[in-house]
Amino acid sequence: MIVTPAQLLLAIAEHETLERTCAVLGLDLETARKLLRGAVVALRTEAREERPPKAAKASETFAKTSETSAKKTSDTFAKTSETAMRVFSDGAARGNPGPAGAGAVLTDSKGNVLARLGRYLGRQTNNVAEYQGLLIGLRRAQEMGAPEIEVRADSQLMIRQLKGEYAVRNAALKPLHAEALRLLRSFGKYGLQHIPRAENSLADEMSNRAIDEEMS
Repeated sequence: MIVTPAQLLLAIAEHETLERTCAVLGLDLETARKLLRGAVVALRTEAREERPPKAAKASETFAKTSETSAKKTSDTFAKTSETAMRVFSDGAARGNPGPAGAGAVLTDSKGNVLARLGRYLGRQTNNVAEYQGLLIGLRRAQEMGAPEIEVRADSQLMIRQLKGEYAVRNAALKPLHAEALRLLRSFGKYGLQHIPRAENSLADEMSNRAIDEEMS
């Protein structure tokens, strides 16, 4: 996996130390240091270009530049190209909690189906099933070598939690949320879009089929 400086910085923010980050990303320390040195050079260049006539103190310049860099990183993850692979995901739980299934459908930018996935989950809640549907879709997109993806799901809760707009308070969802973010950040770019249930019929079909086939 190719790791960008932005991904490395985000991973360090998550894992606290460079050593732990390298272990998670599968990088050696020297490669990680080279990426960080490159990022510092880029930040210094940007700071020189944006410096006002009266130069600010070094610490203030670094703080402002870091803020700008973080915003650009966020914007990059929020926008994908028209050729990005699309991951439609869904989850179903009959009884909530009850017999549950996860489903995902991967398509190209023109809507051609690349993969259909379904998995029976046993007794689970609807929200757990929604996350599981996303996870199986992301893993398959990763296996297929997609450079960037556009996630589309009808779970407003899940999409807003992944965007950081909603907190994750449910203990069962926290590890699923963390794993989803880890997988999302493994792509060069990713987007998150909430869609109406009517536009997610293919993934819904796969999640319900997983339940039907297990219970038949």
